[in-house]
Order: sequence, then structure tokens, then C-alpha cells
Amino acid sequence: MTIRTYRAKTPTEALSRLKKDLGSGAVILSTRTLRTGGILGWGRKTFTEITATTEQFAPAKERRRRTSDLATTAPRINRQSQPLDALASEARERRMELVGAGAPAGVEAPETTGPTGPMRDLARMIVDAREPSDMEREMASIKQMVGQVLRTTRGMGSGSMPGPLFDCYLKLMESEVASDIADDIIGSVRDELGTVELEDAGVVQQAVLRRLAAYIPVCEQSASVVRAPDGRPTTVALIGPTGVGKTTTVAKLAATYKLRHGKRVGLVTCDTYRIAAVDQLRTYANIIGIDLKVVQTPKEMASACDALSGCDAILIDTAGRAPRDADRLAQLRGFLDAAKPHQSHLVLSSTACESSLREAAANFGPLGCDRVIFTKLDEAVNFGVLINVASTIDTRLSYVTTGQEVPDHIEPGSPDRIARFVLCGERLG
Repeated sequence: MTIRTYRAKTPTEALSRLKKDLGSGAVILSTRTLRTGGILGWGRKTFTEITATTEQFAPAKERRRRTSDLATTAPRINRQSQPLDALASEARERRMELVGAGAPAGVEAPETTGPTGPMRDLARMIVDAREPSDMEREMASIKQMVGQVLRTTRGMGSGSMPGPLFDCYLKLMESEVASDIADDIIGSVRDELGTVELEDAGVVQQAVLRRLAAYIPVCEQSASVVRAPDGRPTTVALIGPTGVGKTTTVAKLAATYKLRHGKRVGLVTCDTYRIAAVDQLRTYANIIGIDLKVVQTPKEMASACDALSGCDAILIDTAGRAPRDADRLAQLRGFLDAAKPHQSHLVLSSTACESSLREAAANFGPLGCDRVIFTKLDEAVNFGVLINVASTIDTRLSYVTTGQEVPDHIEPGSPDRIARFVLCGERLG
């Protein structure tokens, strides 16, 4: 038996190489998507990895007959009392004993690895694809094959999972929702609904959406900005890693406050490190018709806020910092201490990988972030990462941005809307 692994940029390319080397009779053992390279989630490349074998499996009917014959020569396995891993281990041992002793004619040890039955047929159907244009069917078949694996493993406990509930579970997995969150949601819905309700796809979907939305804490957003209780303008600072869209988001908020609510708004930026960053914000300020102050030291920050004390709100754009750069983060803390913001929003890009988002939240958190803004939802591939991060960081969702247009592509964070992105595959627009 030959086992080989193929990695390529697309499933079609990987399948083509597989078929060329192993032939159309090859059997797929596993498929997965990998993301490699990049820095802090940027520039990562996606690859498809397929592992296949040349081993020829017996037809399902023949395999069942042989397995039945084997049961007469080998001790029975107590499948009700042993875990799946133990069963697999014992089956392998039985097979080795038969091979070593020489199995009787017509008796073959049961297969303990590799796809069998309908899963084997699906795998062969994928390899037998004739044209690159069949990629969608190939991916659908792969998903179905994975689904059968999950259905088998999930049904090992208290009976098989109802179809509508299992479909929701698969959608959560496809959206990259963390397995512990998905398990909790599906388990809670299964306990909540009755037998008849669990067979109703609409009822199940609504129940899963409610549970999913509960994982996204949000903060109340006032329809109109007013001066803070201490008499100062409501001061809002946006902080976060480089390239997440802080400057554009500041401009969107400023335009919303000024053009939609008629408030007096002042802008302050300490992002003097990035080329043309100040010019970009100054252009926005001129278009909106508001004052902009550029500061380079914490002392200048305090003076700029005093100069804008007649405004209803002051929005502060900060320079992006690498989450691991302790010195730069300490400098940023100096600017924030001078500004004394009433709100500190951590800005994170929804296109970044989950580990990068968690690291940013952990390192920027000590600076006093009490809210989070997820940007670039229009560029996100999967929304499950938002659920995973929002449910674990000690901040509440304030806004999301959905494009580059100022001020249109910003909206208050809505758990229900994000939950539908995750579960229903809804796109922005």
C-alpha cells in the first residue's frame, strides 16, 4: 500500500496531481486546509492538503460478509462498554494476529483505517472528477465525506444527532467556530428543544442563532454623543495593531457624529510615524469640516484636548503598535494617560488569524481597552473567529466596519447580525 500527501494552492490542483500519481482508483484518507506564512495574520497563504492511498478496499457487501466470518474465529468485542480508541486498538491487534497466524480462506481482518462504505465511494468519485471546472462538486463531496465522519463520531453517545441540528453543527465548523463553543451551543439546543422541534430546521436554526449571539457581548451605543459627566467632551481613543483601519474608522465616527447628529467634533492624531497618515486624516477633517490637532508628545496631547474643550466629542487616532513591542506600548500609554479618554476602543481586523487577534487583545488590554471594534468584515473569509475572540476577551463589541466608504460603512455591533453571518452564510451588502 502506498500513502502519499499532496499539497497545492487549490483542491483541483491537488486532486490532479494525486490522480496522475496514484490513478483514478486511489482512495482519499483525509483533506484539510492549511494557512502558512505571513506576519500577524497578514500575507498568509492558503493550501489544500490531501492524503490518499492506493489500497483497494473490498466492496461493502463483501466486507460485511468477511467481517461476519471473522466474528466466528475471533473473540467478540464488547462495543457497548469500550471507547472508540480502545475498539480501534483491539481491532488492529486482532488483524495482526490473523495476519501472523494466517487467516482461514475467505476470512479477512476488518479495516481499521481509511474510508469505507459510502465514504470510500465518495472519495473515489472525487478522484474520478474529469475536468477542473468540477471543483465545486469536488468540494461538496469532500464536505459530505467529512460530514459523515462527524455524524458517526457525534452519534457514538446518546444516539445519532437529528439532521437539522447536525447541519447547524457542520455550518459552525465550516465557519471555524471553536469546537468547544460549537459543542456547547449544539448541546444546549439539543437539551432545550423537544423531539418534534429538533426535526424542524427553522426552529433549530433560530435556537442556534440565539445561543450563538449570546457569545458576543456588546456595549450600548448612544444615538447621540453628549458631553461626559465630568464636563469634558466625550473623549474616544482608538488603539490597536498596525494596518487594522484605525484612521479610516476615526473618520467614519467623526463624520457620523458631525453630519448625522450635528455634534461638534474635534480630531487629534499622534500617528506621526506612518507616511501620509496625518495628511489622510487632515483630508477627512477638511471634508467633514472639523478641527484637527497633530501631537508628538503626551504634553501636546493634553494641550490639544484642552484646546478642543468646547466640542461635544474628541476622537483620538493613535499610531499602530506591534502587540509584542513593550516600549512602543509604554509610549502609547503615556499619550492615553494625558488624554484621559472616556472610551478606549481596541481596533482589530476580522481578516487576521485568531491567534493574532488574541495576542493583540491580551497585550493592548492593560492599556485600558473597554470596547472592541472589528473592521474589514467585507474582507473576512470566515466569521467564526469573531465569535471565538469576542467570547474570551474582556471587552464588549462597540462597532463593526464593512467597507472603506466614509461615513457609510460603519455600524453598531449587532450579535444577531454576526450570528447570521456565521450560521447562515449571509454576506455583507
